[in-house]
Amino acid sequence: MLFVLLTGLFFTVLDTCAKYLVLSGMSSAFVAWTRFAGHTLLAVVLLGGFRNASIFKAASLPMQVLRSLTLLGSTIFNFAALMTLQLAQTAAIFFAVPILVTALAGPLLGEWAGWRRWLAALAGFCGVLVITRPGVGEFGIGHLFALCATLSTCFYVILTRRMSAKETPESLVFYSALAPTVLLLPVVPFTASAPPGFLHLVLLVIIAACGGIGHWFLIKAYSIASTISLAPYPYLQMVWMIAAGYLVFGQLPDGWTLGGAAIIVASGLYIVHREHRLRGQGQRAAN
Repeated sequence: MLFVLLTGLFFTVLDTCAKYLVLSGMSSAFVAWTRFAGHTLLAVVLLGGFRNASIFKAASLPMQVLRSLTLLGSTIFNFAALMTLQLAQTAAIFFAVPILVTALAGPLLGEWAGWRRWLAALAGFCGVLVITRPGVGEFGIGHLFALCATLSTCFYVILTRRMSAKETPESLVFYSALAPTVLLLPVVPFTASAPPGFLHLVLLVIIAACGGIGHWFLIKAYSIASTISLAPYPYLQMVWMIAAGYLVFGQLPDGWTLGGAAIIVASGLYIVHREHRLRGQGQRAAN
C-alpha cells in the first residue's frame, strides 16, 4: 500500500511539473521525451541493467514496441490536456481506466464481464459525462486529450496483462521507456527549446526522476501484493492532485468534477469488489 501511495505522489509531482512547463510555453512532445529519457536511464540504474543486461531481454520486441506506443500516447495526450484542464480534472477522467478495461477485456482478452460489472462500467461512463458535460459548453480540446490519454492507458494495461506471462517485469519497464525515447528523437530538434530559467531545468530533471522512480515503486508494490488488494489505493491520488492544483496553480475542482470523480471511483471500486468476489468463488469451486 505504501509503494502505491508513493507512486501516486511521484506521478502527481510529474503531472504538476509538466503542467507548469507546458503552460510556460515548452513543447509537450519535448517534455515527454525528457520524461522517457530519464525513465530509461533510471530503469537501467535501479533495475541493475549495468550488471546484468539479460534481464531486459524481450520475448517479443514488436509487442514491446506496440505497448510502448500506447504509453507514449497516454503521456503526450495527458501533457496536452494539462494545458487547459486542472490536475483534478485529468485525474478524475483518468480513473475511468479500470472501467474501460472491463469493457474491452472481453473482446481483447476473453475476460467477459457480467451484467453487474457492465452496469458499474456504464455508471462510470456517466461519471465521465458529468465531468466533461458535452453539449453544455464545457467540453473542450482538453477533455478530448484527456479521454485519448485514458483510452491509450487502457490499451497499455490490456497489453501489459497479455504480455506479463511471457515478458519479465524488468523488460516491460525498460522498453516502455526506451521505445518512446527513440521514437520521439526525430521530433526533438523541432520541439526542443532551452529552459526559460533555472527552475524549468530543475523541473525537467524532476519529471525524468519521477517517471522512473514512480514506475519502480509500482513494480515493487505489485511484486509483493495482488492487483485486487491494491486496486483501491491509486484512487487516493485524487487527493494529491487536488492539493497540488491548489498549492501550485490556485485551482480547486468544481462540484461537477468532484461529483463525476465520486461516481467513477465508486464504479471502479465496485468492479474491483466484484472481481475479488468472483475469484474467491472460483477458488472455492476448485477446492
